[in-house]
Amino acid sequence: MAVREVRKYPDDVLRQRAHAVQRMDEETERLIDDMVQTMYAASGVGLAAPQVGVSKRVIVVEVRSDLDGEHPLMVLVNPEIVRAEGEVEYEEGCLSLPGFTANIKRAGEVTVRYLDRQGREAAVDATGLLAIALQHEIDHLEGRLILDRASALKREFYRKRIKKSPAKAG
Repeated sequence: MAVREVRKYPDDVLRQRAHAVQRMDEETERLIDDMVQTMYAASGVGLAAPQVGVSKRVIVVEVRSDLDGEHPLMVLVNPEIVRAEGEVEYEEGCLSLPGFTANIKRAGEVTVRYLDRQGREAAVDATGLLAIALQHEIDHLEGRLILDRASALKREFYRKRIKKSPAKAG
């Protein structure tokens, strides 16, 4: 297991739609292990494969403190939101956008269908921070960032900051 570099905006891999995992193999297992270690090392709640430079539809999520209780580490391969209801607004940050936070509107409840680490079909019904984290990470698989969901003013301010001082932002 290794801690991988977290890619930062405007890295191109963050804007690409990730490819579906066709089969669970040793390479995918190693990617998952590395993603978990990287998420822990960065003190993140979730991480998507594109954030470590791999264009595959894999996310890891662990919500350690939530109004709905703690949720153990989840590994989701080829996740897909099959139900979304309600609306919540939550201040989100992102490991790929250092120093940037924004109030983001998302569904309050989601059902996500996915393959687990063993390649078995599974689904999870999520609310609270878990629902938000799942939607955030699945956005990464589509090449979307919270920057895209933020106000135009916040987006422009962050982009200008990146252009002026890329070393500080990343």
